[in-house]
Amino acid sequence: MKEYIQERELLLTLHETPGIGWHSIRKAVEYGQWRLYERFSPEAWVSSVGLKPDQAKAISHAFSTVKVEERQERMSKLGIQWITRFDESYPHLLRETPQPPWIIYAMGRVELLNRHAIAIVGTRGPTAYGRKTASDLARRLSERGMTVVSGMAKGIDTLAHEGALEAFGSTVAVLGTPVDRIYPTENRGLYEQIVRKGVVISEVAPGTPFHPGLFPLRNRIIAGLSLGTVVVEAAERSGSLITADQALDMSRDVFAVPGPISSPKSAGTNGLIRQGAKLITSDQDIMEEYEGLLQQPGISNAQVGLKSELQVVHLDENEAVLLQFLQDGPLSIDRLHELSSFPFGLLHSVLINLCIKRKIEQHPGSIYSVM
Repeated sequence: MKEYIQERELLLTLHETPGIGWHSIRKAVEYGQWRLYERFSPEAWVSSVGLKPDQAKAISHAFSTVKVEERQERMSKLGIQWITRFDESYPHLLRETPQPPWIIYAMGRVELLNRHAIAIVGTRGPTAYGRKTASDLARRLSERGMTVVSGMAKGIDTLAHEGALEAFGSTVAVLGTPVDRIYPTENRGLYEQIVRKGVVISEVAPGTPFHPGLFPLRNRIIAGLSLGTVVVEAAERSGSLITADQALDMSRDVFAVPGPISSPKSAGTNGLIRQGAKLITSDQDIMEEYEGLLQQPGISNAQVGLKSELQVVHLDENEAVLLQFLQDGPLSIDRLHELSSFPFGLLHSVLINLCIKRKIEQHPGSIYSVM
């Protein structure tokens, strides 16, 4: 266990060293002498791992100056979790992609990263048609148990997140900035909602300066986390088409919403359809591609069954929120307070109602679980 912890910390140090990219880390991982790395000289990094001299100096300096406990404390204060390629909790779909991130920084419900997901992307300046379509699709997919993935950009991304948050599948926001930096700033309210009810992730280390070149890199993560990618509205050279291309490269599904032939903002989506993307007009067109997937043995169906269950037992909205949080395992009342942001008076009342309705049970220490 100690060796495993050391490998995680060493990988994080490699990842956060300026000038060390994905391929350089791969060389270090393939060499695999983790216990030696902290004692490596720059010459050893060059001769043994095959790094360039300036990279070797940077890594040697990083290992000699890193303060692991201070780093852990800093991330803890910010509420940042981090997942490495060595961890079992690493998203299984993302692990299968050609260039999966070595480190994922996350704030929120990290269990969503291993749920069945659909990406929804599109233009930053949608038409009224695009706005309604993105919002409705996201909400309906979320109601059916799908987690919606997008990039929290203006326009279609924002609408996809908002729609998903209205239902039970929730949402994953993949940022091109560090997870503790809100961009665009006008999405602060949405960001806070996603941290509370969904999850915000990034491969960009905290403290990294803003750089527009980081945004195209996050598109591969959006596609990689998802069974398929839906493009709602996109011009001919839209960045959303990059995400669609990457989904195709990963052998994932690509769906496109048709638009008026006279609309420049539908030129990209209509082009995708001509190239073989599946034309969709409803959430059912997407879900029929995954018929039976959400009901397979061994796969959690909590989100799928929750909506029909709520209709039977007549849970109100607050009860539904708490029940959703408890689907993945027991939680303390303090943790439920953090996740829900309910005042303690309301929280106690809702928990009592759920116990009366025999949906949850209370354990010693104010721990609650689903019955």
